[in-house]
Amino acid sequence: MDLSILWYLVPSVIMFACGVFGFITRKNMIAMLISLELILNSADLNFVIFNRFLFPGSMDGMIFTLFAIAIAAAETAIAIAIIINIYRAVGNTDISGVNKLKF
Repeated sequence: MDLSILWYLVPSVIMFACGVFGFITRKNMIAMLISLELILNSADLNFVIFNRFLFPGSMDGMIFTLFAIAIAAAETAIAIAIIINIYRAVGNTDISGVNKLKF
């Protein structure tokens, strides 16, 4: 493996590890959503990195990343709307309060 690719992969691995750690340890839904976005951004960064080093003349990885960013933005808007509705019903965004929404 080319040593210069490691300079690009290390930030991606750090972002992914922080996202997984945050998603597992946080109880707040907003913090979990931010952690999920970190995981998705690290995957997008990997698409661009591997496209750059494996197929230098191609733009496939970058175009795929733009679509992934658009989908992540739509997903975030829907998730925030759901979290706001949960906050209105329960009064907090703690994940343990979601079971109060049952019948």
